[in-house]
Amino acid sequence: MPRRPPRKPDPRLDLSAHLLHLAALADPFDPTSVFPTAAPVELEVGSGKGLFLSSAGAAAPDRNFLGIEIAHGYARLIAGKLAAAGLTNARIIHGDAGFLVGSLLPDACLAGMHVYFPDPWWKARHRKRRVLSEPFLLQAGRALAPAAVLHVWTDVEEYFLEAMAAARATGLFGEPRVERPAEPAHDLDYRTHFERRTRLAGMPVWRAALERSATAAPVTRVTAPPPARTSGTPARPPATGSPPAGRAAPPPASDSGP
Repeated sequence: MPRRPPRKPDPRLDLSAHLLHLAALADPFDPTSVFPTAAPVELEVGSGKGLFLSSAGAAAPDRNFLGIEIAHGYARLIAGKLAAAGLTNARIIHGDAGFLVGSLLPDACLAGMHVYFPDPWWKARHRKRRVLSEPFLLQAGRALAPAAVLHVWTDVEEYFLEAMAAARATGLFGEPRVERPAEPAHDLDYRTHFERRTRLAGMPVWRAALERSATAAPVTRVTAPPPARTSGTPARPPATGSPPAGRAAPPPASDSGP
């Protein structure tokens, strides 16, 4: 099911402070450089409609939150929300997260990373596109400071187990801790819109927090040109976890965590 076209932000809003473009970032890119106040920076990979960025920015003014979203329309939507809310501690980058994390971010520059409901890429020939792979997690571990936390949530058990195995294989993270969400206090009291849709549908979600260890990362920044295509994004399956037509469904899931 393709994404609905995102709403366009109010044309009266100035998005220049909140909307960043991957190709315009410095190499290396110091994530603290785009915020007016020095504070620890946390990165969200795949920001969707921006619920986490806007909520986290409002709830934790002593931290800075940076998101990256490959779909230009959604990146603009998020920037509009952040600008309308007057959040100075939240920014969105339009571009490819793999390039940002693997090629631009310096070592140990992040205080946290959030990956919520990434595309599971159901078809076998597309599995290599899954973001929570060992190569990505090695680079994520390089960019995360010791004791920083990587948060992973997904509604696909098979992908969750695969991601946890990949994290263990890097040797850079402690054992996953189960994250249990509180009951929502209001209609938008969720990490993301996808979590809201999934939980309201009664579907399970797997959640884990992985703390970065003090082990030195065995990788360095990858020298590569920026991706040629940074607009558009493949369709994310619906919140029911149903695969596209013609594919077998994954095994039933539970909310028990690792």
